Amino acid sequence: MKNNKLILPIMFLAATMAACKGTQKDSTEKADSVNTKYDSINNKEAETGDRAISGPDADFAVEAANGGMAEVELGKLAQQKASNAGVKAFGAMMVQDHSIANTEMKELAKQKRITLPDSIGADEQKLKTELAGKIGSEFDKAYVAAMVKDHQEDIKAFEDARKKVKYPEMTAFIDKTLPVLKKHLQAIQKIQQQVH
Repeated sequence: MKNNKLILPIMFLAATMAACKGTQKDSTEKADSVNTKYDSINNKEAETGDRAISGPDADFAVEAANGGMAEVELGKLAQQKASNAGVKAFGAMMVQDHSIANTEMKELAKQKRITLPDSIGADEQKLKTELAGKIGSEFDKAYVAAMVKDHQEDIKAFEDARKKVKYPEMTAFIDKTLPVLKKHLQAIQKIQQQVH
């Protein structure tokens, strides 16, 4: 009889843990989910009320915020772990420039009532963990390669979003930030030639 009293709670706990394990969302997915609820452009059943938002703008804002937060975190990591002075300096530039852009995006999202992620997404966290496990020139090469790839993808994402966003303020943010991303790409490509 005592065993039956223990078995049911254990089975319930195991079932609950299994259910939660498969459905856990990262911060980016949570923000996207909230924004979809209020998307007056793409979601015909949106519960917009007085909070109708532009889906393309919200999608871009979440992506840009996630990328910006990742650049800051990885930049701090580069300042700590890089052995190459150029890589350390680039990390410092990432922290400075992306912190400014992140603050501007937060203000814009607040004005437009767009929900942003409060921490980096799962893919970015995985990259951070991988980089944190490297030291010296191994770290430098991996960080630089990641930054080249990331900035190429960011530039494309910003250029694509420029054609889709609806808010003039979002267009202005893109127009202001794109030249900075291009400057970063040029800088990291030069550093890449040195560390390979």
